[in-house]
Amino acid sequence: MNKGYYLSTCDTCKRILRLLEIDKWNFELQDIKTSPVTAEQLEKMKAMAGSYEALFSRTARKYRERKLKNQQLGENDYRDFILNEYTFLKRPVFIVDGEIFIGNSKKSIQALSEKLVKLKP
Repeated sequence: MNKGYYLSTCDTCKRILRLLEIDKWNFELQDIKTSPVTAEQLEKMKAMAGSYEALFSRTARKYRERKLKNQQLGENDYRDFILNEYTFLKRPVFIVDGEIFIGNSKKSIQALSEKLVKLKP
């Protein structure tokens, strides 16, 4: 089963879902605001991504508000921030056939698009 973690109030996430025509790919979508990421889900994402830091969003408003840029953060800090505040998860996150695609960079979305084309709905 393909899985997608997104924020329904995020215009970028909505644009990407439309662009990829995600409805036709049999994704289980999880709105992280109404259904927060669990510790188990985050562990699986971390195993694929290689670190919690790779899943952590430095563009989140709360990152600036809390002045986290000025702090030395470790893997446990990244994990705790993501689990306690949905805005710290870099989004969207898609898992397709055991491969993870993180964030909204052109490179990530292009790689996801290429992966989906290979699957053919």
